[in-house]
Amino acid sequence: MEGGDAAAQLAAKMRRDGLPESVVRQFCHYYGLLVQQQAGYIPSAEAQPVEHLPALAALDERCAALGRALLDKVVIWKLNGGLGAGMGMHGAKSALSAKGPLSFLDIAARQVLAQRRISGARLPLVLMESCHNRRSASPIDDYGDLAQDLPLRLWQHRVPKVCADTLLPVSWPEDPEKEWCPPGHGDLYTALASSGALAQMLAAGYEYAFVANADNLGAVCEPRILGYMAQRGLAFLMEVALRTPADRKGGHLARRSDGRLMLREAAQCPPDETHLFQDAARYRYFNTNNLWIHLPSLQALLDAQGGALRLPLIRNLKTVDPLDPSSPQVYHLETAIGAALELFARAEALLVPRSRFIPVKTTNDLLLLWSDAYQLTPSYRLRLSGCGVGFEGTAPPVVDLDPRYYRCVHELQAHFPAGVPSLRNCRQFKVTGEVYFGRHVSLKGTIHIINERPSPLVIPDGVVLTGEVRVAQPRPRWVECPTDGTAGIYVYPWVG
Repeated sequence: MEGGDAAAQLAAKMRRDGLPESVVRQFCHYYGLLVQQQAGYIPSAEAQPVEHLPALAALDERCAALGRALLDKVVIWKLNGGLGAGMGMHGAKSALSAKGPLSFLDIAARQVLAQRRISGARLPLVLMESCHNRRSASPIDDYGDLAQDLPLRLWQHRVPKVCADTLLPVSWPEDPEKEWCPPGHGDLYTALASSGALAQMLAAGYEYAFVANADNLGAVCEPRILGYMAQRGLAFLMEVALRTPADRKGGHLARRSDGRLMLREAAQCPPDETHLFQDAARYRYFNTNNLWIHLPSLQALLDAQGGALRLPLIRNLKTVDPLDPSSPQVYHLETAIGAALELFARAEALLVPRSRFIPVKTTNDLLLLWSDAYQLTPSYRLRLSGCGVGFEGTAPPVVDLDPRYYRCVHELQAHFPAGVPSLRNCRQFKVTGEVYFGRHVSLKGTIHIINERPSPLVIPDGVVLTGEVRVAQPRPRWVECPTDGTAGIYVYPWVG
C-alpha cells in the first residue's frame, strides 16, 4: 500500500479517537519521515563533543537571590508517564514505595509543599500524565493542601503504533488499547498548546517552568539555576551531569555544526557508531532531564511552528504486546522533551552534581533508594548518609543484582523479606546467583556475593559482610526456608 494511503488511515484513526489536529499533523510529519526511511539517525559527524560547560557549583549568591525573587513565577512540571515495565510493573512507577511508606509522588508533593512554606511562593505542581495512567488511582489525589491556581494534571496524547513490516496502522483485536502508545515526553509541548494549559499559565503570571521526571527525587527547584537563567536571558536550560560508563546507553549532549547544543538519544545513533556513542570520554555530559523553560519564549516558538514543535524523530522498535516478545513488531514514533534544546536561539546547558539526578530505572536503583544510603531531610530532600570506606559522601554505592532473580519488584521484595541491608558504609554491592537476606545485615566497602549452587543461599540475621563471599561446594545444613515454612533450604555454615 502506498505511504499516502497508510497515512490517511492513520490520520482517520486519530481523528476517530478525538485527537487534536495539531497532534494529527505532527504524527503525519513523523510518519512521512518513517516512510522516507529517515530513521532519525544523527551521525557522530553531526554531533560533535562538548568540551566545557558552566557549573552549578560556580553560581554565586547573586544568582540565588535573583532566583528566590522569581520563584513565584515558576511552575513545577513532573513527567509522570513511566510505567516501570522493565521492573515487571503494570502501573505508574511513581506510585511505588520510595522511602518507607512514601511513594515517589508522596515525596514530590511534600518537597513542593515544604518549598512553598519556606519561600512563600505559589510553586504549582503539574503532572504530565501518560494515557496509561487514566485507569489507576494516584497518591497525589490525597494531597488536598496542594491547592493551586492551575490544574494538577496535564494529559499526554496517544498515537497509533505502526506495523514494522507494512508501515500500516497495527491491528490487535484481542486488546485494541495495545494499538496505541505515548508519543514520548516531547509531546508535553503539544499538550500544553492544544489543552490551553500554557495560555492559562501565562495569564496567571507564570514565566518559567522547571521540568523533571517523577522518579528523580533529586530534582528539586533550585533558585540558583533560576537566577542564572534569568541573568543570562535564556529561553531553555538543560541540567547535565558527567557521564560514567554506567551512563553509556543514555542520551548525551552534543554540538551541531552551527554551534547549537543538541541532545542525541541511543535510538538516534547509527548502529555502526554505537562505540562512539557510548564513549564517556568523548561525550562527557548526559541529560538528566531536569529542564528549565522560559514560557513566553515557548509560546512564541509554538506559534511559529503551528502549535507543535518539530523535534527530531526517535523511531523505537517494540512488540505490539510489550509482555509478549513473540507478538508482531511495531514502531513507536516518539520525541524527547530535551530535544527542544536545539530549537531555541538562547539555550544552554549547566553542569550539576549527581545529587540532582537520582533516577529509578531498575531494581538496583530501587534497592539503593530503599536503603539507609539515602535519608530524607525535614524538607523531604534526599541526602546521602554514607561515611564509610570509599563512600566520601558524594557518590552512592553501586548496586548490581543478578537480573535472573532480582529484575522485578516482587522478586526484589521476596529476596529481602526482613528489610534491605545497611549500605551507608558500602561502595559496591554485587550479587551473582540467588541469595536471600536476613534481618539487620550490614555491607561494608566492596562486597560481591557469589552463589554458584543451584539452591539459594541465605544470609543470616546480623551478619556484617565485606570483600568476596563465594559459595561453590559447601557442606551445608538443611533448615526450613524463612519465606515458606513447608520447604527446606541449604544454608552456608557461617562462622563467627
